[in-house]
Amino acid sequence: MDLSSMQGLIVVVGPILLAIAIAWAMLHNRGSKRDIARTEAATRERYDQQERDDKGNENGRPS
Repeated sequence: MDLSSMQGLIVVVGPILLAIAIAWAMLHNRGSKRDIARTEAATRERYDQQERDDKGNENGRPS
């Protein structure tokens, strides 16, 4: 196999392999619905706590 045919093969096969690797990673990197719901609930709780702390500071109370 000469160099030009090897380069042609790499140019064609390389992006295909890259696309397959990216697709595999995207499919296997998703969390379960329970994990996502738990993360969302924790985020809402932190926002609520921060809002309570901010309102307490506005009223002159230390946090």
